[in-house]
Amino acid sequence: MPDTTHRSATISVLVDNESGVLARVIGLFSGRGYNIDSLTVAPVESEGGRSRINIVTSGTEMVIEQIKAQLDRLVPVHRVADLTREGPHIAREMALIKVVGVGEKRVEALRIADAFRARVMDATQESFVFEITGATEKLDAFIDLMRHLGLAEVSRTGIVAMARGVRTI
Repeated sequence: MPDTTHRSATISVLVDNESGVLARVIGLFSGRGYNIDSLTVAPVESEGGRSRINIVTSGTEMVIEQIKAQLDRLVPVHRVADLTREGPHIAREMALIKVVGVGEKRVEALRIADAFRARVMDATQESFVFEITGATEKLDAFIDLMRHLGLAEVSRTGIVAMARGVRTI
């Protein structure tokens, strides 16, 4: 009987930095009905020759393997790595969070921000914009605590990830 257990996968893809590559990767996911939970992409070489795409998706082991195999077949792809399976890795995300409030709610928002090591990037008489970096769970917890204090807006980067130690993609 096939394994039907779903798992999350953080997949890093090293690609040529050229027009249309991201559209082809996204097309692979949408054409097969795969969901993307997080997506980041940026050049990783100073000359702009290659970019790194970090994708967080989920599915059964068979689906994840299928995604990796299909990504590996795309022409501008140089390497596909499932960081969640290949060993220890670091995954981080950044968010800007706007909280609107006055009085005790402002004081409480600052206290919580300090506990989470969030930085104040903008402050007015009625609002703060906090910057917070860390694991997705940390950001989720911070955002949840800000909801009752006047959470007004959230902008998140998506996950960036890299293997620990000497391993590279």
